[in-house]
Amino acid sequence: MRVRPTVSWLPAEDLPPGTTDLEPVADVLSAGGVLVLSGAGISTESGIPDYRGEGGSLSRHTPMTYQDFTADARARRRYWARSHLGRRVFARARPNAGHRAVAAFGRHGLLSGVITQNVDGLHQVAGSEGVVELHGSLGRVVCLSCGAFSPRRELARRLEEANVGFEPVAAGINPDGDADLTDEQVGDFRVLPCAVCGGILKPDVVFFGETVPPQRVEHCRHMVREAASLLVLGSSLTVMSGLRFVRQAAQAGKPILIVNRDPTRGDRHALTRVALPLGTALITVADRLNIPVEGQATASG
Repeated sequence: MRVRPTVSWLPAEDLPPGTTDLEPVADVLSAGGVLVLSGAGISTESGIPDYRGEGGSLSRHTPMTYQDFTADARARRRYWARSHLGRRVFARARPNAGHRAVAAFGRHGLLSGVITQNVDGLHQVAGSEGVVELHGSLGRVVCLSCGAFSPRRELARRLEEANVGFEPVAAGINPDGDADLTDEQVGDFRVLPCAVCGGILKPDVVFFGETVPPQRVEHCRHMVREAASLLVLGSSLTVMSGLRFVRQAAQAGKPILIVNRDPTRGDRHALTRVALPLGTALITVADRLNIPVEGQATASG
């Protein structure tokens, strides 16, 4: 399966409107067997911007493509300089109310699983177990030559030692961990090879235009088949990597609910789209279901 390098989508005028009614979400969760599919919108309250929402990074930033990364050494230098700086922001990010609510739903046996399009690892930090990272994780690095995996923190240490004094001020940070830097700020940033074979290192994430591992896609399809319903959180579903699962659930007649402030490509398949901030919405639902969320007062309190 190939991730389409689609970076924009214009909603049709006849899409069903969003609502603020959370009862359908509470009803589906109370029945259990809910598969969560999350996108960048669930992490915005942790200080990580999304791509396509209001003020999204696509208004100023085109994500790195797999083709550019593998073919152009200059592109790799720009990417690693920007990503090295952006990682410092990601490392400081903490789970927000939305992540903690999803973890609480899981602890209470209401979820069949979690698929995330995010690469920030915040679901796991919040306590969710068995999370499928559809697009990989910024916490790992892979060698394109020998296939060796290594922790990102290990490469970060090596890059710090090789680029002493690299302290540019970024204009912004993007959902893929890429900081906005000019070519002048990137300068002669040193890119390091694989410590095992000397090959090209790449973050273990799916770039635009890159193939999502087929076994991962099939595993997610199996999760959709086994779920009673699908709850989409903070995803515009612009790229097919997530939309395919919404379409699969719709074809199987499973209830689909979406919590996203803006319209999505999946709205036609959904019972409802709740147009509320995710943290507020999920904490309210948890409160109605009498489910405590760690580190969070209830909505009524």
